[in-house]
Amino acid sequence: MNPQDLELFHALLIGIGLSAACGFRVFVPLLGVSIACQAGYLQLSPEFAWLGSTPALLAFALATVIEVGAYTVPFIDHLMDTITTPAAVIAGTLLTASLLGDTSPFLKWSLAIIAGGGAAGIVQIGTMAVRGSSTLLTGGFGNLVVAILELAGSAVMTLLSLLLPVLILAALLVTVFFVIFFIARRFSAKRRPADPAGL
Repeated sequence: MNPQDLELFHALLIGIGLSAACGFRVFVPLLGVSIACQAGYLQLSPEFAWLGSTPALLAFALATVIEVGAYTVPFIDHLMDTITTPAAVIAGTLLTASLLGDTSPFLKWSLAIIAGGGAAGIVQIGTMAVRGSSTLLTGGFGNLVVAILELAGSAVMTLLSLLLPVLILAALLVTVFFVIFFIARRFSAKRRPADPAGL
């Protein structure tokens, strides 16, 4: 693998990790990227340099506070899911594209949509399933714990993506496994009562 391919792979790992973090909280990874750019730690493609601007940093900080606050209120968190699901996919796609440098536009956006948008979408679907179960079991009041765990997950995954992107593949595979396991178990539990004679 030549140095250019290694650089692309490294950028893709960071993008996938940040995209997955968007599935937990949309604006935490955007804020993390903006801070990293301001600190000179991260270099984005020229067309995405605005992500590291001071106005973008302030906007992402405010949006993060609002998003985190909204997810702590029972039932409003479900309304937020309808907004943040497409937003997470879009943010994941943009973040991945912003890191892929001088790659051809077709390859850049293909990777960004499939890897970035896909990672964000998978994690977001998993968080929705967990929150739905929490609402059924606790009447929505256990969702505060879920919200705190999601915030922690987004922050940790953002930091890992920026500092140790090699660990992202392992973290993402574990996350995907738990999402699939949780959703499969939930559907299995829903089907059981419908069986005749309780079989």
